[in-house]
Amino acid sequence: MNPGPDLDEPLFSVSAAAELAGMHAQTLRQYDRLGLVVPRRRLGGGRRYSLRDVATLREIQRLSQDEGINLAGIARILALEERLARLAEEVVRLRPRADPGSRVFASGPGGRVVIVERGRRVGRSEGRALVVWRPGR
Repeated sequence: MNPGPDLDEPLFSVSAAAELAGMHAQTLRQYDRLGLVVPRRRLGGGRRYSLRDVATLREIQRLSQDEGINLAGIARILALEERLARLAEEVVRLRPRADPGSRVFASGPGGRVVIVERGRRVGRSEGRALVVWRPGR
């Protein structure tokens, strides 16, 4: 099964990315200087834009032209969207630990209680009593 194209692979030169985004190449260079869309660099220093970069350029253009948002506002929106994506990934990573139906605890002779990750055995230092918590039962 083909997972699809790598959205972050640097494929396009400045002129090709500008054409795909419907912008002038100088606009892309300005956005690079401002940190809005920072392409990867080739060994010689040439910029290479990814499909994700082109999509971001199109979104910048939409926000600017259709919504009337200035570049400082767009920079803030992009930063918040990036933060939101990182937080969503963290929620996915932490969700199994927060699911009360899947929590397993171990407790040792000293009373220390630890959460045992699914598929992990309890070590002697963590305890010998094992408790599966199923609320509401």
